Amino acid sequence: MTTQYWLVKSEPATYGWTDFVRDGRTAWTGVRNYSARIHLNAMRTGDRVLFYESMTTKAVVGTAEVVRTAFPDSTAEAPGWVAVELQAGPALAKPVTLEAVKADTALAQMTLLRLSRLSVQPVTKPEFERILRLGR
Repeated sequence: MTTQYWLVKSEPATYGWTDFVRDGRTAWTGVRNYSARIHLNAMRTGDRVLFYESMTTKAVVGTAEVVRTAFPDSTAEAPGWVAVELQAGPALAKPVTLEAVKADTALAQMTLLRLSRLSVQPVTKPEFERILRLGR
């Protein structure tokens, strides 16, 4: 199967990159958007993930990998909500800010710019690789 690429967003005050690195792995719980739920259900083991800190940082700060596919979200009161387990990967040498993404014509179609509130979103392989290059 072909590797898929994703971006997950989190508020640093709630669960930031430093928390993720400290934990090493985490269940990505608490997602309550139907579009994001579809994306969580589509994730496969080995898929690559960009970790974006929203609100204050507004930047991609690191990478992760899906290590467990969709399972019931223990934080949900209603059935049907799912989580995935992510393993922290390398941090970017420098954060790739939202402003840098907006300024890069190669990233002009990125979901992050079109559906900015979506907390789990697909990323194309070229977008993923461009973000990594910008973060070197």
